[in-house]
Amino acid sequence: MSDSQKLDAVFAALANPTRRAILARLAQGEATVNMLAQPFEMSLPAISKHIRVLEKAELITRGKDAQFRPCTLNARPLEDVANWADRYRPIWEARFDAMDRVIEAMRDSKDD
Repeated sequence: MSDSQKLDAVFAALANPTRRAILARLAQGEATVNMLAQPFEMSLPAISKHIRVLEKAELITRGKDAQFRPCTLNARPLEDVANWADRYRPIWEARFDAMDRVIEAMRDSKDD
């Protein structure tokens, strides 16, 4: 999978609130599918589908512990997303700085 395809898979995985909640839970430590399913009102097969999407995006890994296959967060793809977004930081900062100047000019003209 190319870097662009990997980034697409991560963004697609993060687009779903259930998958984001699963990642938030895994940030606390590894968990089984049953543990991950507990807070949701959906079937185990539905949770398993979400987990497969997260696995495909390489956001989680699954281990093997006897009959259990605990899930673990892999934060590396999130770092890739952060690095991608950071390339646009100068644009955002410049726009916020321009907006600050406009607001300040409006305050100054209002005070006159």
